[in-house]
Amino acid sequence: MPTAIVVGDRHLDLTDPDVHRAGVPHATFQRLRDEEPVAWTPEADGSGFWSITRYDDVIALNKDFRTMSSSHGIRLEEMDEEETQARLTMMELDPPEHTRLRRLVMGGFTRRTVQSYEQAIRLLARAVIDEAVPNGSFDFVTDVARQLPMRMLGKLLGAPESDYRFLVDRGDAMIGNTDPEFTEHVVDQVDHDEHRLMPFRSPAGMELFDYAAEIAAQRRADPQDDVITTLLAPTMDGEPLSDLEFKNFFTLLVAAGNDTTRYTMAAGLQLLLDHPDQLALLQERPDELMDSAVEEMLRMSSVTMHFRRTALHDVERHGRTIRAGDKVVLWWISGDHDERRFPDPFTFDITREDNPHLAFGRGGPHRCLGEWLARSELKVTFEELLPVLDRMVIDGPVERLRSNFISGIKHLPISVRPTGG
Repeated sequence: MPTAIVVGDRHLDLTDPDVHRAGVPHATFQRLRDEEPVAWTPEADGSGFWSITRYDDVIALNKDFRTMSSSHGIRLEEMDEEETQARLTMMELDPPEHTRLRRLVMGGFTRRTVQSYEQAIRLLARAVIDEAVPNGSFDFVTDVARQLPMRMLGKLLGAPESDYRFLVDRGDAMIGNTDPEFTEHVVDQVDHDEHRLMPFRSPAGMELFDYAAEIAAQRRADPQDDVITTLLAPTMDGEPLSDLEFKNFFTLLVAAGNDTTRYTMAAGLQLLLDHPDQLALLQERPDELMDSAVEEMLRMSSVTMHFRRTALHDVERHGRTIRAGDKVVLWWISGDHDERRFPDPFTFDITREDNPHLAFGRGGPHRCLGEWLARSELKVTFEELLPVLDRMVIDGPVERLRSNFISGIKHLPISVRPTGG
């Protein structure tokens, strides 16, 4: 069974977005897991942070929200109090405040509720695939992987279909704020002080704030059965979200509701095409293996590479002292390739049974709200692609996102061989 290439040398700068364009720096993560599982990582434009790279350590520290807080930010960027408050979402809250906001919409994303969406997801997947595949050659990311989550997210939000592309373009500009393909305001290359109170320090955040205010006014006047109306209803304590809370929550849903599924879908296709033995196995036993194939795609890709926490008091781990106030980065993507937890972690094995990966977070209060929706979109898309997968070939350079936060393939050129070709 083919084994994935361990990318890069053993001493790459994990903070450099350009490093990740070549692929995941697995050799560096492997060195850290083996030699320095709690490693101090300097930053050129920050105070530095502790890198946590082993699976068990990531789980343990993620669970301990009373020690490892999200309230000072979840990414490497350091924010002052004004910026933190202006850009606050449930991701930057610890329980019980986090729980109050999460409960607002969690009913729409439970496993049972998502099962009721399956037919709608399948119809969308068929439509997207039927638009792309007959062309013979296409960019899988822009023409398929971007389209399905975008359309499903729009339906859940209750946004008009004519607005879907605007919403996803603005989400790309925020999540991809280090990639010049997605934004003119590349966060590490231009002065962003005027946007420092906007989500992701991005002017796209202001556009989404304006859109959120407009759609909120529409829903207050004419409530609908959608996520927007739910967000505007009073919380369990009887108080509605403030205008700023609503705008930040809406922006979070737009930013997180498309990108991670898109990039996992692209990674999953590349894995199958690079491992024809696994593709053949999936085509032979789809009913038996599709679920485990999706889980293995999630583990291997670990699209959200890390989340940051901030230590609230001193912690000893592996002989190192993490001081109160230190930034601590939990590297999900490293934990998902930890040899101590996953045998042959660089082997793509769709029959892998014991696969408690970290792609959605694990063990803490911030487990991904949309995990069941993402699983369903991935499963249905690959079920619908299954008849043509063995005729697909990668036909050009695979381009990756310039980001040290999101591990994503942004262009995956595909050609489809004629039947019998």
